Amino acid sequence: MATLRDAVYGVAVGDALGSPVQFRERGSFPPVSEMLYCRTFSFEKEPGTWTDDTSMTLALCDSIRELGRVDVQDIRGKFTQWLLAGRYTQDGRAFDVGNTCYRAIKEGKGRDDYHSNGNGSLMRIIPMAFVEGADDGMIDAVSAITHAHAISCEACRIYIHIARSLLKGKSMQDAVRENTTGVSKVFAPLASLQERTRDSIRSSGFVVDTLEAALWCLLTTGDFRGAVEKAVNLGGDADTVGAVAGGLAGIMYGYSSIPESWISALRKKEMLEACLF
Repeated sequence: MATLRDAVYGVAVGDALGSPVQFRERGSFPPVSEMLYCRTFSFEKEPGTWTDDTSMTLALCDSIRELGRVDVQDIRGKFTQWLLAGRYTQDGRAFDVGNTCYRAIKEGKGRDDYHSNGNGSLMRIIPMAFVEGADDGMIDAVSAITHAHAISCEACRIYIHIARSLLKGKSMQDAVRENTTGVSKVFAPLASLQERTRDSIRSSGFVVDTLEAALWCLLTTGDFRGAVEKAVNLGGDADTVGAVAGGLAGIMYGYSSIPESWISALRKKEMLEACLF
């Protein structure tokens, strides 16, 4: 059975692989197949550098590891340490911080307006799939630390339900089918996602687009490399689509399926190991 380690490494690898082409238009860059220097921001990051997606995932993991339970206040405190003090980062400084996460952490209250439906809670929610007894209310509460709108919370629930189905040995097709019945109208297209073409898949930072893109990549490939490469090469919010796809791909295919060159390039692996529960 897959472990949290499989999923967290999947998140980190997808994040680091996609960050160099984040915000770039699909088809405007050579296909990404290995870790590259990240020059997206006002400074250069070495190949294998993960961003806020992985940092916040580690903060969530570390809180659960320390307390043995989900505690929203403690998680918020860990997020604050990341944002203000650079904890859970490779270079001692948070970067690539989304506006909704920044404002919610600084103000101590999750954003609940429609325009705050970015993918900042979805990208870090995968550890909840491994918390025994974590119900939908708890998933919502963890999302709502930063992203409190109903759409963001529902996206996180769908993602965790799919992850749990995969942990039970279900196929990706079955996991999506089982967990997209009875969803709200905005997520209804997930049921027919496998039939979609690449041109119809949006890879923006809107949480619905990110979830659709990540699931589509998993439904239309057959191994870890194929799924994560397909995700980051969609462009747009490439690091987060890669991270969201990578978390599920880690569960589906396991740590051993991640290309060795990607693992070797991944920075500060000891930090990932230290936060696992």
